[in-house]
Amino acid sequence: MSAAEPPLLEVENLRVRFHTRTGIVEAVRGLSFTLGREKLGVVGESGSGKSMTGRAILRLVPRPGEVLADRLAFRGQDLQALDEVGMRAIRGRRISMVLQDPKFSLNPVMTVGDQIAEAYRLHHKVGRAQARARTIEMLASVKIRDPRRVYGLYPHEVSGGMGQRVMIAMMLIPEPDIIIADEPTSALDVTVQMQVLAILDDLVTQRGMGLIFISHDLALVSSFCDRVLVMYGGRVMETLEARALETARHPYTRGLLACLPQLDRPAAALPTLQRDPRWLEQ
Repeated sequence: MSAAEPPLLEVENLRVRFHTRTGIVEAVRGLSFTLGREKLGVVGESGSGKSMTGRAILRLVPRPGEVLADRLAFRGQDLQALDEVGMRAIRGRRISMVLQDPKFSLNPVMTVGDQIAEAYRLHHKVGRAQARARTIEMLASVKIRDPRRVYGLYPHEVSGGMGQRVMIAMMLIPEPDIIIADEPTSALDVTVQMQVLAILDDLVTQRGMGLIFISHDLALVSSFCDRVLVMYGGRVMETLEARALETARHPYTRGLLACLPQLDRPAAALPTLQRDPRWLEQ
């Protein structure tokens, strides 16, 4: 992103909370960041607010959840001021989200090709033949062999890696400006994981998009992303360049890094992550 170019996404003091019978549960607490044409990693333990942040941006937080922010803007447009019709024009078309497990995200009674074509026709006024042709092109762009055959398969007929590529194709076919990828490779083996990441990297770079990459894998994020947000308890503990992750100073980030096994330095037992309640009061 150049100095004169405004951010694709601006988030200031984002809060997500749930009103329950026992009180208010704070899922995200005062989160702020900007996103340019870059790959932004968001890491942290389960329950740290990573996925909830992505859902809050797209207004996908289920009831009784409440989303508040001082500013939540896409290319300068206030997302909080949009009604649901206006938000649907953003969701999917301008900002897409790739979910963790394609088996639960795809419709089991529709072919994968028809689902991708439907996503394209929803945002582009084209006929079925044109949507089919564009879908086959997109399947080919995510490195699926014989895309015409795969077009007619049902979700249960594709592997996990191919299903994830199908999901990426579905999210990319509207040609969004931002992709939010929520653990897109966690269920895949290492070889397929690297292939999917290479596809994402190529497409983001070629199209000049912004990517929010949500993951538990610090080593993966440090090698794949440009910047990293480290979250704990709904707050950002630290923001740093991905290549500098090993030099992180916050004790939480240092604790996460210390918990990673080192093949060249095997240990009898991995250290236990120590948490300080004062981190949530900063």
